Amino acid sequence: MSVHRFRPGDDTFRAAIEAMTSAPLRPEFTWGSIPAPAKMAPSTWACTGEILIHDEELASGRMVILHDPAGQEAWDGTYRMVALIQAQLEPEFAIESMLGDVAWSWVTESLELHGADARELGCTATRVVSQSYGALASRASTVDVEMRVSWTPEGDTETPDLAPHFAAWTAMLASAGGLPPSPPQVAPIAPTHHARAPRPEEAGDAR
Repeated sequence: MSVHRFRPGDDTFRAAIEAMTSAPLRPEFTWGSIPAPAKMAPSTWACTGEILIHDEELASGRMVILHDPAGQEAWDGTYRMVALIQAQLEPEFAIESMLGDVAWSWVTESLELHGADARELGCTATRVVSQSYGALASRASTVDVEMRVSWTPEGDTETPDLAPHFAAWTAMLASAGGLPPSPPQVAPIAPTHHARAPRPEEAGDAR
């Protein structure tokens, strides 16, 4: 049984997803299907994704794609991309007052790089600084960033090209993980900052 939720007869959404998942992606990115939410739209698709360099996970996240043929006013369209991006940064980011602006630039630049025109674009960036004291003072401080992003693909046609939007999400993950955005099939390069995906025991369940 499929973990995704396709409205009976919604062949256009199924075709859009199949075309998207067959497009090339940057080599550091891996993904896998997960059960899609049931009540957000008539048809939904979801996956998790990670950025890996030498088996080290630099960033992780989740993507949900929603489709309502009747459209939804809040989306201003019939398709909606909903993305989660998580990474753990080096302690220097604990005092970086502009981290929110930097995170927002990861979103906008990733969309622009991949030609993923979007409207109704929104983002919430949350920074969590963890410091230990007393008997736990030897533990290093950690800085976690979590970004929740959503947008409507521009040119919201009956069967839109979702591949640029999926690639843009992978670029957001790469930027959070310390890799600059790059077109698909570009060789991995050194991170611009040190990052790793937060472990479950550190970050909790972010779903």
